[in-house]
Amino acid sequence: MKDIGQKLKEKREENGVSVEEAAEDLKMRPSQITSVENGEADAFKDKVLLKYFIRDYAKYLGLDSEKIVDEFNEFLFDLTSKIPVEAIEKAKKEKEKEENVAKVSSPYTTVDNRKKIPKYVIALIAVVVVIILGYVVISNVRGNDFDSDNITYAIRR
Repeated sequence: MKDIGQKLKEKREENGVSVEEAAEDLKMRPSQITSVENGEADAFKDKVLLKYFIRDYAKYLGLDSEKIVDEFNEFLFDLTSKIPVEAIEKAKKEKEKEENVAKVSSPYTTVDNRKKIPKYVIALIAVVVVIILGYVVISNVRGNDFDSDNITYAIRR
């Protein structure tokens, strides 16, 4: 990482650009530029973000950004390959525990997984029931019961 930072610093100085100018142009903080140039990868929590900083900085300075990113990837591989498998498994288990804790719910906040009838279907059924009931009520009020006498009378006319 120090080699990458040294290349970037030398190119910046060769171009006559100050740390503040570069930071302003790249929308970075001057401390980030300095950390990259000093090879201080630990100053960045997110190594992927650091990779993009380095890529953008190399492009800005006119360096071959792909070559610089490849060098950074090698550094990152060396850094991560030194992590013991036990530490990776421990981190994985901790993450699973956190996810399981998030899934625990109280009986008062349980989720109802039953399929629900859409509201428009319920509304349609209600309208049909109201129409049928209205028809029956109006028929009884008018005396149109459709009993056999009324039907016979209607046919004789």
